[in-house]
Amino acid sequence: MSEKIPRQFYYFLTAFFVLNLIQSAFTELIFDEAYYWYYSQNMAWGFFDHPPLVALLIKISSLFFNGELGVRFMSCVISALNLVILWLLIDRPEKNRFIPHFFILVFSMTLLNAYGFFTLPDTPLLFFTSCFLLTYKHFLKDPKYSTAILLGIFMAALMYSKYHAVLVIVFVLLSNLNLVKSKYAWLSVLVALLCYAPHFYWLYENDFVSIKYHLYERPNDAYQFEKYTLGFFVNLIALFGLTFPLIYYALLKTKGKDLFNRALLFLTYGVILFFFISSFNRRVQTQWIIIICIPLVVIVYNFMLEHKQVLKWMVRLGIINAFLILYLRAGLIYQPLLFDFHYESHGNKTWVDGIREEVGEIPVVFENSYRNAPMYEFYSGGIPTFSLNNVMYRKNQYSIDTSEERVRGKKVAYLSKYINDNTFSYTKPDGWVYKGKYISDFDSYRKLECTLKEETVSLDGSDYHLQVFNPYNFDIELSKLKFSVAYLSPYKNTLGLKRIAPKPVEENLPFLTKKDTTHFLVEIPQYDTEKVGYIRIVISENGLYPGLNSKPIPVN
Repeated sequence: MSEKIPRQFYYFLTAFFVLNLIQSAFTELIFDEAYYWYYSQNMAWGFFDHPPLVALLIKISSLFFNGELGVRFMSCVISALNLVILWLLIDRPEKNRFIPHFFILVFSMTLLNAYGFFTLPDTPLLFFTSCFLLTYKHFLKDPKYSTAILLGIFMAALMYSKYHAVLVIVFVLLSNLNLVKSKYAWLSVLVALLCYAPHFYWLYENDFVSIKYHLYERPNDAYQFEKYTLGFFVNLIALFGLTFPLIYYALLKTKGKDLFNRALLFLTYGVILFFFISSFNRRVQTQWIIIICIPLVVIVYNFMLEHKQVLKWMVRLGIINAFLILYLRAGLIYQPLLFDFHYESHGNKTWVDGIREEVGEIPVVFENSYRNAPMYEFYSGGIPTFSLNNVMYRKNQYSIDTSEERVRGKKVAYLSKYINDNTFSYTKPDGWVYKGKYISDFDSYRKLECTLKEETVSLDGSDYHLQVFNPYNFDIELSKLKFSVAYLSPYKNTLGLKRIAPKPVEENLPFLTKKDTTHFLVEIPQYDTEKVGYIRIVISENGLYPGLNSKPIPVN
């Protein structure tokens, strides 16, 4: 770790860092960044979709800067540090004569380049993967308590970045099963678990909401080869652009001649195989496989140093890749460079100002948009927003935090595509049309929880035992609530709704008691038009579209 790095390396590194700072300052946020910025406004040990490290990066960035740089500054810092660590992972002494070639290689990797400034969960995931691999490399040479503890800390940091990080840990373990006999390896695991304990406790306190959503509740579609498996292979190419043939050629030709190289190969092939199998069940997003960029930088650069013909062509194609990436990066700032293509970093200030000009300083409720709600709050200077999620959408951070209380009882501007009595409308630069109206005394009860005592249902008119838990600190009048059954496809997409009238077990019940469960009998109507795989019991309040009040319940 004490290796002396040549001055030329730092020249390139400084240029990379400054470029990312400039890009960060002049590129508007993308929607996911706005969502994670919203996370950082109320720090916790976990959030609905991801562990908390991405929010921590933004929180630290905001201590130094405002605006976009106040979201991205730490991403620029750790992305630069990541290149240093990747350099230290390469042992060959001749590498000091090929520093520009190293930077051409890493700069030409499309998503590795993008995550040099975007603040997303993959940004710390990439950084801590490099940290983990460098520490593991030293652990293999000299296992001792200090290295084992550091390895455990980095394992926890990986898992605090993104749940996919478990693949990094598992595939490195599989590359060296003798680790199960090492007391130092077990110490690393213990340290990791201790460091990760606060997040485990957060999951427990929140009924494992993140795990349940990712594994069981998110909608899907029927398998399509072009969209799923072929799309997965397209993603493998998109990661590297024009250099992809050389990168995968280097991978195929590299052998695991020692335990560390074996770990790099297991990690790369393991992630590819895992998501290839996953592609038969769901669409694999490009960023899910970005983690292979870290071991491949080491594998490919070592291969380039051994095979000068490959190095020559990697430089040629990498330079073309780099110029294309620079052009696209400029297009993130100035849309006309991308012709008619509208990316999500374009026009956000414009549409926020347009809506704000109509509604003024009052809070804004977006129906079914955890993306637009935080973007509006960010660019409006902190005007409170809320994403009210209905049965046609999905749960998110707004479903579990206290943001509902920020708009309760207030006059709000309500923006949705599910309303017909709108008093104004607004068309965003991307063509999305919002219909809006004003609600003088906004109220919603999206945290009401519906469960059936029965684990499955039949659509035969039978009665079922419905339990409705009121988590709020106030009673809710039953007259304000309308119950429905939402019918879901086998892939958990909502097909339609039917109104139901649950009968309270307790007669003459006027309200749902605060912090208590109320019992009903309910009949589930038939739904014959399409095949039904699941149902939800959902609740509409104050004339709003029904929420996501129960988990999907299987139909037998």
